[in-house]
Formats: sequence, C-alpha cells, structure tokens
Amino acid sequence: MIEILSPAELAHARTSGALVADILQELRARTTVGTNLLEIDGWAKELILAAGAESCYVDYAPSFGRGPFGHYVCTAVNDAVLHGMPHDEALADGDLLTLDLAVLRHGIAADSAISFTVGASQPAANTALIHTTEQALAAGISAAGPGARLGDISAAIGTVLRAAGYAINTEFGGHGIGSTMHQDPHVPNTGRAGRGYRLRPGLLLALEPWVMADTAELVVDPDGWTLRSATGARAAHSEHTIAITQDGAEILTLPR
Repeated sequence: MIEILSPAELAHARTSGALVADILQELRARTTVGTNLLEIDGWAKELILAAGAESCYVDYAPSFGRGPFGHYVCTAVNDAVLHGMPHDEALADGDLLTLDLAVLRHGIAADSAISFTVGASQPAANTALIHTTEQALAAGISAAGPGARLGDISAAIGTVLRAAGYAINTEFGGHGIGSTMHQDPHVPNTGRAGRGYRLRPGLLLALEPWVMADTAELVVDPDGWTLRSATGARAAHSEHTIAITQDGAEILTLPR
C-alpha cells in the first residue's frame, strides 16, 4: 500500500526530517580520526532519546537482515555502503564514512544518509564517489513533483550515475516512507522516464543513490547486515526524505 499523508501528518514529517538532519550534522561534527563506530552509535542514541523520538533501527528485523539491527545509526566505512552495523572500529584519516539515520517522531518517520571523508586527507576517489551520489540525489529530487512518475526520478538518478562511469545495483534503492520507515513504492536508482506510479501531493519518498567504485555486486558481512562492495572498492551513499507537494518536491532532511 502507498501511503498519502494528510497536511497534519506532513507537518509532523517536517519535524522528523529536521531532527534527522540535525542529528546527522552533529554526528559528523563530532567524528574525528580515532572516533569509534560504537561511540557514534551512542551519540545517536542520546540525541534521538533527548528529542523524544524513536529509532527506526533498533528493533528493525526485515527479511534481508539477521534479526533485529540493535543499533541507532548505520555506519558504513570505505567498502561498506549499506546497513553498516556499528562495531568496535576506530576511524583513520582518509576513511570514507557513511552515516544513515531514520527516526520516528509524532508517528511519522524520516530517513537520510550522508557520506564524508574523516580527517584531513581528502582522497580524490572519495570525493568523486560522494559528489556523484549527491548530484544524482539532486537530479532525482528535481525530477519529482505532482504528476511526475517514479520512473522520472529513477531515470534522472541513473543518468548521473552512469555518466560518471559507475555501475548501478538495483537490489536496494529509495522507498516510500511515512508511518513506517520502509514502504511502497520502491524507487530504483535507474529506470525509464514516464513509467511507474504517478506522484501525488502527500507522498513521502526517501531517495538514496549509492554507488561502488568498480562494481555493482554486493557481499554481506558475517554480522548479517553490513553490505560491502564485492571487490573491496570504496562506496558512497546520499539520501534525503522528500515530500511531494502541490508546488513540487520539498526536502525534509536538508541541514539548516
């Protein structure tokens, strides 16, 4: 079922989105060389609970994972790209880190992810990956609006990713969001314009382009959650929750 939010629910979505954006920026600001992934998870827990919100991850147990996730934020390092389970690892200078966060507040969820390089080093490969996912996300958002179709978003994202020379994995992509974190419709990171569900005001979508440097193939860590590039190549992931409105697409998780 595809959920369409009421104006009151959309107002709650805005507060959830602002909270997710604020927490991600705070986590990024605190993260330095030597920061442990479990520290980041602890900070996320504190910030979520202090805001009176709920984590969408702690009890999350979908078919593709191994039991409840049990943590408050996904932390993917270097060749990890999705569902990175926090563990005892200290970050090094030049590491490529993705933080993916979803919270539920006033009954409505918001979801966002950022990728950035830790420390003073700025490897060109990191920068290219991050920039491409951010540009693809911007293109997908630009293609969204009332009357557009899901395929328009997917085609816009895919065009940017392919132009940068990256292969596209369609196992995981964007999704509907609202009273729960993951809902229909699925939004692949490539597709055909003019196809698929017609977007309506009140629809919330989490768009999330992600790429790996030289492959589209994923492997799963022994933790049953963390997804990595099959070749060990680095990866990046950018995500925003958007609301379809009468005027276009409103980004709910944009940092202030």
